[in-house]
Amino acid sequence: MNSASAQKLQLGFTSQFMPARISIAGLLLGFIFCLFVPDLSHAKDSLTAPSPDHSKNLSLLSLSIRTRVSEQTLLGEDAPESFKEYDIAANFRLPWQDYSTSGWGIGTRLMASAGMLRGAGESALVVSLIPEFTIGSEDGRFTVDLGIGGALFSRSRFGVQDFGGPFQFALTLGASAPLYKQLSLGYRFLHYSDMGLHGSHSTGADFHMLEFSYRF
Repeated sequence: MNSASAQKLQLGFTSQFMPARISIAGLLLGFIFCLFVPDLSHAKDSLTAPSPDHSKNLSLLSLSIRTRVSEQTLLGEDAPESFKEYDIAANFRLPWQDYSTSGWGIGTRLMASAGMLRGAGESALVVSLIPEFTIGSEDGRFTVDLGIGGALFSRSRFGVQDFGGPFQFALTLGASAPLYKQLSLGYRFLHYSDMGLHGSHSTGADFHMLEFSYRF
């Protein structure tokens, strides 16, 4: 194969996968846009009405300690390496919410976490920022949440497993219930993947985690 043919083949391969990568990034940006951009339908009223005070809404809801308890793969391929993860997370209330007089409804929050990922004798610092939709009680005692965001790894290769690069998409699903007074016990599913951004050689990982939280 001459160089011209090889170049055409490479361009064709790239163009085949670029729309998928763009659509994934577009979905992520759209999700974050929906959470952080105010409702434009009220833009006219906001010109005359005083600005609402969201200071009490932008508050710390809870702090959590989490550890991985299972390696069962739900999304993507099985990870060739075994991992352990320990981290702490802070959940912040966002101002977009709708709760009934009974105290039940839907809301939004931002989960920020930092911790250690260990596998194949190697360790990495992992930090993440994930906007979430929540369903449950307004006081946070009973909550189910779903979110997608981003994470940064201080290293991306562990033994034979290559995550592809330092940036990973992070998908999470969780549920929690009260344990004792301000303490809650929950389950969290967390999936890391680069979604092909760094090539087809990368492999993500699933984390089933036990979560202990303190509500403020």
